[in-house]
Amino acid sequence: MNAAAVGQPGATDYPGLEWLASMAALVDAEGAIEYANPALENGLGVSRRLLNGQNLSHWMDCPALWQESLLQVRSNEFSSKRFDCMMRLRDLREAVQVQLIVARTDHPQGLLLAEVVEISQQSRLEREEQWHNQAQANKELIRNLAHEIKNPLGGLRGAAQLLHAELPSAELQEYTQVIIAEADRLQTLVDRLLAPHRKPHVVGDVNIHEVCEHVRTLLQAEFPQGLTIEQDYDASLPEFRGDKEQLIQAVLNIAHNAAQALQQRIVQRDARIVFRTRVARQMTVARQRYKLALVLHIVDNGPGVPAELRDRIFFPLISGREGGSGLGLTLAQTFVQQHQGTIECDSQPGHTEFRITLPLP
Repeated sequence: MNAAAVGQPGATDYPGLEWLASMAALVDAEGAIEYANPALENGLGVSRRLLNGQNLSHWMDCPALWQESLLQVRSNEFSSKRFDCMMRLRDLREAVQVQLIVARTDHPQGLLLAEVVEISQQSRLEREEQWHNQAQANKELIRNLAHEIKNPLGGLRGAAQLLHAELPSAELQEYTQVIIAEADRLQTLVDRLLAPHRKPHVVGDVNIHEVCEHVRTLLQAEFPQGLTIEQDYDASLPEFRGDKEQLIQAVLNIAHNAAQALQQRIVQRDARIVFRTRVARQMTVARQRYKLALVLHIVDNGPGVPAELRDRIFFPLISGREGGSGLGLTLAQTFVQQHQGTIECDSQPGHTEFRITLPLP
């Protein structure tokens, strides 16, 4: 049934539902959808045109409880009814626990309001807030620490050079060469720490798929065999204003980490990385509400992030790989946040997913 038909609800009839952060629908007596808000459209990954006429129970594992609640509200036994249920949402391999609220409305055809609230949504927002605050603290710590290291480092290297010139034997000069080399290594590390904070934005039109394809080309050149990189792109995504080089670096840091974690699977020739893009509607990104947002999923089938590192993976100098600098994800987070975006990670053995969310104009 078409929601735009005469007597049927449309977006302009319920503007409050259009802006509602939680998923909501107007359903008939049997639970068939007559109107779906953007949050539901985004959550289920199905356009409202295709949702119209489908029963919401199609995504539930509790159809009997759903029908019972509809009947109780419809018969005025309750003005509203709420219950917990499991629902399958887009791109999730397992059902997600939600709370469903069914309530009467004043619609002339007696349509009922169904609201779907992810029980995990609040914890996600709290985690995003925690990561945002930690990123700000990291940024200040990095800046102060880098400057504190950089100032005496120049003096240390200069003194080593002078001493090197005065030493009488090549054997002793080897020691000063070690000091100079290590000072240069630390200087490089400091420069990497400071780079995202002092490098100015080079803003231009950015196509996220060009960013992904650039990174894919680099990865396939480094890992020509044993690694499959899949593309699942939403061609409707518009260009946006941003710093293309920073975003390439952010995506490359994440994807390169994934490839390095896939070494064993690469040997077995079944390593896989997926670049998936989607548009999200009515999204809260970095504590701001946006009508549209771009979501880039970077998924791999590696061993997963160690449990003890999952809450600290964006911290500077934290690495689960021997010889890793622990700066890749920190820099990726910094570059994404400079675009008013967020970066999240969910990981378990066989499935690690990074999500970059960027607001669209």
